[in-house]
Amino acid sequence: MNEILKRMSAAMLLAVLIAATGPAASSNGGRRVIYEGVVTELAAAEPSNDLWVTLKDLTRATRFAVKPQGVCRDELCFPIPKDRKAQFLVKKGGVTWFNLSEFARLTKQPTAYDEKHATWFFGPRPGQQNAFLSSLDAPEFSLPGMNGTKHSLSDFRGKKVFLVTWASW
Repeated sequence: MNEILKRMSAAMLLAVLIAATGPAASSNGGRRVIYEGVVTELAAAEPSNDLWVTLKDLTRATRFAVKPQGVCRDELCFPIPKDRKAQFLVKKGGVTWFNLSEFARLTKQPTAYDEKHATWFFGPRPGQQNAFLSSLDAPEFSLPGMNGTKHSLSDFRGKKVFLVTWASW
Protein backbone atom coordinates (compact mmCIF):
# COMPACT_ATOMS: atom_id res chain seq x y z
CA MET A 1 0.00 0.00 0.00
CA ASN A 2 2.86 2.43 0.77
CA GLU A 3 4.24 1.85 -2.73
CA ILE A 4 0.87 2.81 -4.20
CA LEU A 5 0.71 6.02 -2.15
CA LYS A 6 4.20 7.01 -3.27
CA ARG A 7 3.07 6.81 -6.90
CA MET A 8 -0.09 8.88 -6.54
CA SER A 9 -0.24 12.52 -7.52
CA ALA A 10 -1.86 15.11 -5.25
CA ALA A 11 -4.90 15.26 -7.56
CA MET A 12 -5.34 11.50 -7.35
CA LEU A 13 -5.06 11.52 -3.57
CA LEU A 14 -7.69 14.25 -3.47
CA ALA A 15 -10.00 12.14 -5.65
CA VAL A 16 -9.48 9.19 -3.29
CA LEU A 17 -10.36 11.36 -0.28
CA ILE A 18 -13.46 12.76 -1.99
CA ALA A 19 -14.65 9.28 -2.90
CA ALA A 20 -13.82 7.82 0.49
CA THR A 21 -15.64 10.52 2.41
CA GLY A 22 -18.75 10.31 0.24
CA PRO A 23 -21.57 7.89 0.98
CA ALA A 24 -20.96 4.20 0.39
CA ALA A 25 -21.99 2.81 -2.96
CA SER A 26 -25.56 1.67 -3.31
CA SER A 27 -26.68 -1.50 -1.59
CA ASN A 28 -27.47 -3.14 -4.96
CA GLY A 29 -23.79 -3.98 -5.49
CA GLY A 30 -22.79 -0.71 -7.13
CA ARG A 31 -19.15 0.25 -7.16
CA ARG A 32 -17.13 3.43 -7.57
CA VAL A 33 -13.97 3.64 -9.71
CA ILE A 34 -11.27 6.28 -9.57
CA TYR A 35 -9.28 6.15 -12.78
CA GLU A 36 -6.83 8.92 -13.73
CA GLY A 37 -8.29 11.06 -10.96
CA VAL A 38 -11.89 10.82 -12.26
CA VAL A 39 -14.58 9.26 -10.05
CA THR A 40 -17.16 7.13 -11.89
CA GLU A 41 -20.16 5.35 -10.39
CA LEU A 42 -20.61 1.99 -12.10
CA ALA A 43 -24.05 0.90 -13.23
CA ALA A 44 -23.27 -2.68 -12.18
CA ALA A 45 -20.40 -4.87 -11.11
CA GLU A 46 -19.94 -8.61 -10.81
CA PRO A 47 -19.20 -9.77 -7.25
CA SER A 48 -15.57 -10.92 -7.18
CA ASN A 49 -12.18 -10.18 -5.67
CA ASP A 50 -11.41 -8.47 -8.99
CA LEU A 51 -13.40 -5.62 -10.49
CA TRP A 52 -15.51 -6.91 -13.39
CA VAL A 53 -17.33 -4.14 -15.30
CA THR A 54 -19.56 -4.02 -18.35
CA LEU A 55 -17.96 -2.85 -21.59
CA LYS A 56 -20.08 0.32 -21.39
CA ASP A 57 -18.81 1.06 -17.85
CA LEU A 58 -15.24 0.28 -18.95
CA THR A 59 -15.45 3.06 -21.52
CA ARG A 60 -17.26 5.47 -19.18
CA ALA A 61 -14.71 4.98 -16.38
CA THR A 62 -11.48 4.72 -18.37
CA ARG A 63 -12.20 5.84 -21.96
CA PHE A 64 -10.79 2.45 -23.05
CA ALA A 65 -12.78 0.15 -25.34
CA VAL A 66 -12.33 -3.50 -26.24
CA LYS A 67 -11.47 -3.83 -29.93
CA PRO A 68 -10.21 -6.77 -32.01
CA GLN A 69 -6.63 -5.53 -31.56
CA GLY A 70 -6.95 -5.20 -27.76
CA VAL A 71 -8.02 -2.70 -25.12
CA CYS A 72 -7.63 0.67 -26.80
CA ARG A 73 -8.01 4.42 -26.27
CA ASP A 74 -6.91 6.93 -28.90
CA GLU A 75 -3.50 5.73 -30.21
CA LEU A 76 -2.87 3.63 -27.09
CA CYS A 77 -3.69 -0.08 -27.41
CA PHE A 78 -2.87 -3.03 -25.15
CA PRO A 79 -3.26 -6.45 -26.79
CA ILE A 80 -5.04 -9.07 -24.67
CA PRO A 81 -2.82 -12.18 -24.49
CA LYS A 82 -4.67 -14.93 -26.42
CA ASP A 83 -3.94 -17.58 -23.79
CA ARG A 84 -5.41 -15.31 -21.06
CA LYS A 85 -8.50 -13.97 -22.85
CA ALA A 86 -10.84 -15.71 -20.35
CA GLN A 87 -9.16 -13.76 -17.53
CA PHE A 88 -10.18 -10.49 -19.22
CA LEU A 89 -13.55 -11.15 -20.84
CA VAL A 90 -16.57 -13.27 -19.91
CA LYS A 91 -20.11 -13.27 -21.26
CA LYS A 92 -23.02 -13.84 -18.85
CA GLY A 93 -26.68 -13.53 -19.77
CA GLY A 94 -26.04 -11.51 -22.91
CA VAL A 95 -23.70 -9.05 -21.10
CA THR A 96 -19.95 -9.02 -21.72
CA TRP A 97 -17.91 -8.33 -18.58
CA PHE A 98 -14.35 -7.01 -18.52
CA ASN A 99 -11.87 -7.60 -15.68
CA LEU A 100 -10.47 -4.14 -14.99
CA SER A 101 -8.25 -5.54 -12.20
CA GLU A 102 -6.59 -7.97 -14.63
CA PHE A 103 -6.08 -5.11 -17.09
CA ALA A 104 -4.34 -3.14 -14.32
CA ARG A 105 -2.05 -6.12 -13.67
CA LEU A 106 -1.29 -6.36 -17.40
CA THR A 107 -0.40 -2.66 -17.59
CA LYS A 108 1.38 -2.71 -14.20
CA GLN A 109 -1.01 -0.15 -12.67
CA PRO A 110 -1.12 -0.06 -8.88
CA THR A 111 -4.62 -0.62 -7.48
CA ALA A 112 -6.31 -0.23 -4.14
CA TYR A 113 -9.79 -1.22 -2.97
CA ASP A 114 -11.78 0.27 -0.10
CA GLU A 115 -14.40 -2.34 0.77
CA LYS A 116 -16.36 -0.08 3.13
CA HIS A 117 -16.98 2.49 0.39
CA ALA A 118 -16.95 -0.02 -2.51
CA THR A 119 -14.32 2.15 -4.22
CA TRP A 120 -11.54 0.96 -6.52
CA PHE A 121 -8.55 3.21 -7.21
CA PHE A 122 -6.29 2.69 -10.22
CA GLY A 123 -2.97 4.49 -10.11
CA PRO A 124 -0.87 5.66 -13.05
CA ARG A 125 0.71 3.18 -15.45
CA PRO A 126 4.54 3.06 -15.31
CA GLY A 127 4.81 5.31 -18.39
CA GLN A 128 2.78 7.97 -16.58
CA GLN A 129 4.53 7.73 -13.22
CA ASN A 130 6.93 10.62 -12.74
CA ALA A 131 6.02 11.88 -16.23
CA PHE A 132 6.38 15.42 -14.88
CA LEU A 133 10.14 14.93 -14.53
CA SER A 134 11.98 16.21 -17.58
CA SER A 135 15.23 14.72 -16.31
CA LEU A 136 16.74 13.07 -13.27
CA ASP A 137 18.97 16.08 -12.59
CA ALA A 138 18.28 17.93 -9.36
CA PRO A 139 17.29 21.58 -9.83
CA GLU A 140 19.80 24.27 -8.90
CA PHE A 141 19.41 25.64 -5.38
CA SER A 142 21.46 27.45 -2.72
CA LEU A 143 21.33 27.02 1.05
CA PRO A 144 23.36 28.43 3.93
CA GLY A 145 25.76 26.07 5.68
CA MET A 146 26.15 25.75 9.46
CA ASN A 147 28.52 28.74 9.51
CA GLY A 148 26.22 30.89 7.32
CA THR A 149 28.22 30.51 4.09
CA LYS A 150 25.95 29.94 1.06
CA HIS A 151 26.49 26.75 -0.90
CA SER A 152 24.94 25.99 -4.29
CA LEU A 153 24.37 22.54 -5.71
CA SER A 154 26.34 23.57 -8.80
CA ASP A 155 29.43 24.11 -6.55
CA PHE A 156 29.56 20.33 -6.21
CA ARG A 157 28.96 19.42 -9.88
CA GLY A 158 30.93 16.27 -10.75
CA LYS A 159 31.20 15.23 -7.09
CA LYS A 160 29.03 12.87 -5.12
CA VAL A 161 26.48 14.72 -3.01
CA PHE A 162 24.45 13.31 -0.12
CA LEU A 163 21.50 15.51 0.82
CA VAL A 164 19.71 15.04 4.12
CA THR A 165 16.36 16.74 4.56
CA TRP A 166 13.98 16.79 7.45
CA ALA A 167 10.55 18.21 8.12
CA SER A 168 8.34 18.12 11.19
CA TRP A 169 5.14 17.67 9.23
